Amino acid sequence: MATPEAFTTATASRSASPSAWWRSAAIYQIYPRSFADGDGDGIGDLAGIRARLPYLRRLGVDAVWISPWYPSPMADGGYDIADYRDIDPVFGTLAEAEALVSEAHDAGIRVIVDIVPNHCSDQHPWFRAALEAGPGSPERARFWFRPGRGEHGELPPNNWQSVFGGAGWRRVTEADGAPGEWYLHRFAPEQPDFNWENPEVHAEFESILRFWLDRGVDGFRIDVADNLVKDPALPDHESGPTPWADQDGVHEIYRAWHKVLDAYDHDPVFVGEVWTSDPERFARYLRPDELHTAFNFPFLQSPWDATALRTVIDSTLAEHAPVGATATWVLSNHDTTRHVTRYGRADTSYALDGRRVHGVTADLGLGRRRAAAAALLTMALPGCVYVYQGDELGLDEVEDIAPELRQDPTFFQTGGEDLGRDGCRVPLPWGDEAPDARSWLPRPAAWDALSVREQSADPDSMLGFYRRALALRSARTALREGEFAWLSAPAGVLSFARTAAGSSVRCLVNLSGTPLVLPDHTEVLIASGPAENGTLPPDTAVWLR
Repeated sequence: MATPEAFTTATASRSASPSAWWRSAAIYQIYPRSFADGDGDGIGDLAGIRARLPYLRRLGVDAVWISPWYPSPMADGGYDIADYRDIDPVFGTLAEAEALVSEAHDAGIRVIVDIVPNHCSDQHPWFRAALEAGPGSPERARFWFRPGRGEHGELPPNNWQSVFGGAGWRRVTEADGAPGEWYLHRFAPEQPDFNWENPEVHAEFESILRFWLDRGVDGFRIDVADNLVKDPALPDHESGPTPWADQDGVHEIYRAWHKVLDAYDHDPVFVGEVWTSDPERFARYLRPDELHTAFNFPFLQSPWDATALRTVIDSTLAEHAPVGATATWVLSNHDTTRHVTRYGRADTSYALDGRRVHGVTADLGLGRRRAAAAALLTMALPGCVYVYQGDELGLDEVEDIAPELRQDPTFFQTGGEDLGRDGCRVPLPWGDEAPDARSWLPRPAAWDALSVREQSADPDSMLGFYRRALALRSARTALREGEFAWLSAPAGVLSFARTAAGSSVRCLVNLSGTPLVLPDHTEVLIASGPAENGTLPPDTAVWLR
């Protein structure tokens, strides 16, 4: 792979430090509506997160990433933001958010918050002003307003489609009641895209970063980080590179943002949601003067197959090496089918285009065995690891939500063809909810046995397993900082070592169909299943000393 564009020593800031906290962190994703309900209204909130900080500390994570908590009409689950400097009342108050950050720090947990710079809510003051100001106004220049095509402007300005289905443009009605211009929305119609050609947009978001950094947050997860800049010609798209994503101008934005972070001394971090499939272009986002890390979607999408997993691990490490960046390892998040369900299917992959598969039979027992083994794999690889809320409980995708209870705009914009993401956003089962408690999405009865209360009492539960694995990862220098090397292994088996300061941990993952005889070792540190009589069953992983 060719080395991405060079950078000067002067641009290499503290992000290049080999000891930065985020280089080996275990980060837990909180989708706030579904994590913990503190006031009993069926919706998760800041009070619930604050009350569960001891749980997170006991779990052993280093940081939390909190999905959007801002004021929002919830047209897209909070990713349609009406005010970037406040907290939605359904979650709490700005004062509570500040208290949460402080209390998390007291518990040894850093706080990363979501930022959504590609689009806002159609209720954002800027967009409302744009509608009132009319065509050609400075207010409309902050967004992508354009006349329509056709004799009467009745056709969208181009053929771009929404990620959620249907056209990516919506026509507005002007102040005089006449059909008017169209605005671009790459996601829901209630989410107009910002025009990053406009300097006011740049200044506004740098101000937003400072607002939250001044309140002690430890970084930002950047939603659709590669989508901000569009080809200003807005050409039709049939094939080839997309004119709405991965444009070269996006890198100047992140260089400017990085300078904002460098003014703060608590080592804040950027995490990019970057779906770019080209390895060289992906690495450009991770140069030392841009983003610190980006999500590893090829790993999440990989099937449960030794060859496929080794290939994506090798390519991940190769992509990150030229720019000295840290890899991330993630199995699920708030947008993807939970991996317990995926790993229980005959086809265990997640489609490259992100299309969710629904209604396919899954062996959840098999899925949980593989999910536990995958957890040990991710925690042993060099870099930082993400745990999506509920991974530690072995939760599966909820696919039988009634249509009238669904919330995701994907479901509605595709006419129900794509059930959307509600199934991975069902609120966690704590086991101490009131008997008549209802949640904004219904929890399946089968989850009662998977609740935190039930699993906390069982050391052999998935929760107990996660706690032990994360504790070992934190305690073992080799797993946090050690050199990585593949070791010889039979077909269908992944085997590698992490070595630091004379100490070594070997990870083996048996993806074959037969038991594996374990190599010589001093101690079994942890196994995702029974590793008795010196053998490792299929779909099981182990750490050896």
